[in-house]
Amino acid sequence: MPKEHNPPITLRYHGLFDFDGMYAAVIDWAKNYGFKWHEKDYKHKVPSPSGAEQELTWMLEKNVTDYIKFDLLFTVHIWDLTEVQVETGGRPRNLSNARMYIVIKGWVTFNWQGIGDKGNKLTKWLGKQYYQLTFKNKSEYMDLLYYRTWNLHALMKKYFDMQSKKYEYEGYLGEN
Repeated sequence: MPKEHNPPITLRYHGLFDFDGMYAAVIDWAKNYGFKWHEKDYKHKVPSPSGAEQELTWMLEKNVTDYIKFDLLFTVHIWDLTEVQVETGGRPRNLSNARMYIVIKGWVTFNWQGIGDKGNKLTKWLGKQYYQLTFKNKSEYMDLLYYRTWNLHALMKKYFDMQSKKYEYEGYLGEN
């Protein structure tokens, strides 16, 4: 199964944020673009006087075709995590205050089901020919995943209010 990966995209943040809202934003993004989401890893280290430390790993997967699959690995590392109660609109609201480092890695897996890897010589030859035909158009799928990843990055920056409300690559893939 050949894999082609895009360079990792990072995001650093320090300040107040709604952890549950961030969690929900990533899950909603995954559902909107047809990705399956699951939490691969969760570590919570015993809080120190400066706060707790957490490490989260989320896996987002999408079977684009019977031959091509997208994978996104969303890694979050949080330091000095403390819960803060803030009053907004006359109501108390629980927010998190922390330092955060997010890395998003994406890759395209070709022949993720192993089509044409087993069987007689003809089946293997046909599988190889299909791979070579698909591999010629790999840049199309790499670009699609690349801009999807930047879309998720832009969503996170917008969530943390770190950028303007305009998405640089909006409409590039023919969407609104």
